[in-house]
Amino acid sequence: MRLQVKRYPQHMRDRRRTAGATSAPASAAGGGEPPAPTGGAATSSGGAAADAPLGDLLLAATRAMRRRWGAALEPWGLAPHTSRALRVVCSRDDDDAPRLADIAAALRIAPRSATEVVDALAQRGLVRREPSPSDRRAVVVTATQEGRRVHDAVEAARQASAEEFLAPLSDPDRATLRGLLERLIAD
Repeated sequence: MRLQVKRYPQHMRDRRRTAGATSAPASAAGGGEPPAPTGGAATSSGGAAADAPLGDLLLAATRAMRRRWGAALEPWGLAPHTSRALRVVCSRDDDDAPRLADIAAALRIAPRSATEVVDALAQRGLVRREPSPSDRRAVVVTATQEGRRVHDAVEAARQASAEEFLAPLSDPDRATLRGLLERLIAD
């Protein structure tokens, strides 16, 4: 598997090495030339990837995973954002069904966007809106039987895709990666 990573051209890497650790880039100092465009590719087995900025490698891995998940969702005609919303709805029991605001908060999107996503799922018959049993003024979103079936199939496909992507990593590597990622995304 090849991992596409953009990297600085050799002349820029040489300039960065000779600039010293305490020097600010010319563009940060308010003058000079802007950073050089990146180019080239790297493999996941080292080589040019060793010179790539860590943030670029992380983005490349994320993009590769998202492409795989997008492909895994194709048989069900779901976009990643609708799949995530369906996951939120299916993660709760019907007696604890989420409101639109709960879905928006879980997905970290605006309430209006959550409404659009739920509308798309409802049009496909995967969820339904119902009055809240505890507050008749509120509306909750519950999964239909078809929605739960699709959710289960999508989750199995996503897990298989993730397993295939992570296959080159040993169990200790996966544990290390998990620990590092959890530290990075901790709120």
